[in-house]
Amino acid sequence: MADTAQVPVTVLTGYLGAGKTTLLNRILTEQHGRKYAVVINEFGELGVDNDLVVDTDEEVFEMNNGCICCTVRGDLIRIVGGLMKRRDKFDGIIIETTGLANPAPVAQTFFVDEGVKEKARLDAIVTVVDAKHLPARLADSNEAADQIAFADVIVLNKTDLVTPEELEAVEARIRQINKFAVIHRTQRAALPIEQVLDRGAFDLQRVLAMDPEFLSGEDDHEHNDDVSSMSFEVEKPIDPEKFNAWIGALLQEQGPDLLRTKGILAYAGENRRFAFQAVHMIADGDFIGPWKEGEPRTSKIVFIGRNLNRPRLRRGFEGCVAD
Repeated sequence: MADTAQVPVTVLTGYLGAGKTTLLNRILTEQHGRKYAVVINEFGELGVDNDLVVDTDEEVFEMNNGCICCTVRGDLIRIVGGLMKRRDKFDGIIIETTGLANPAPVAQTFFVDEGVKEKARLDAIVTVVDAKHLPARLADSNEAADQIAFADVIVLNKTDLVTPEELEAVEARIRQINKFAVIHRTQRAALPIEQVLDRGAFDLQRVLAMDPEFLSGEDDHEHNDDVSSMSFEVEKPIDPEKFNAWIGALLQEQGPDLLRTKGILAYAGENRRFAFQAVHMIADGDFIGPWKEGEPRTSKIVFIGRNLNRPRLRRGFEGCVAD
């Protein structure tokens, strides 16, 4: 990997005991020929996660002066900045968050800090889920639902501890929260490492290239659950000024409830796709390459969050069509 390339960053999250450290140890010990810098975050003054991680050549940085998602974003920015000075020593960065963390501010770091944005790219948010205990966690913890909602890849772990019927029910519950993430069923977090690393999963353009149906269709029914996901599509070109005004007002008003927003837009008079994504109120977007010859130039957008009003979101998005 060239020194000038952006470093792929994988955020590894999941509720307490789901198997994050097990997965991390697999990544660090398997013979895949790649080296990773690891950032481990713990909540509390004394860190133990660092001692649980296998002894490898990888560099491990521990931040135990608070939860990465609320008090140490500055530390994360400094660590990533410091790592860039040794860019030739590793192929990627893995950030393991505390089990109580909401991944959103970690993801936002790669939107808001220009230095980080220039040198690193958020490759994917990988969430490890405990198949046995997820129903209980969803009942007593908002964080468990948030971690699923933010995920690009979900490792549905400990599948050997539940019946086939229970596993189907758990996966259906995950799909109610996030119908767009890739789900891998595992025991002891055993899966090919390439299924969680260097996925480009946060890059919607690449997701669509791998799975053109990723954003297709809408729910045929409503969910009454706490977190849900929905998508919309319009075939006419989008007016960028209308879209920016609408999405800006929407994120300002409903940002706390909008966990993830992402879309591919066909702007009027523009031959390139525009990729938009937001985490809560912080948004980012850029052109990502031309539309293919003969390809239908439809605009698609996905919302994952709480208190989503389908008719209002649809009307708002359709109202962004160019005159």
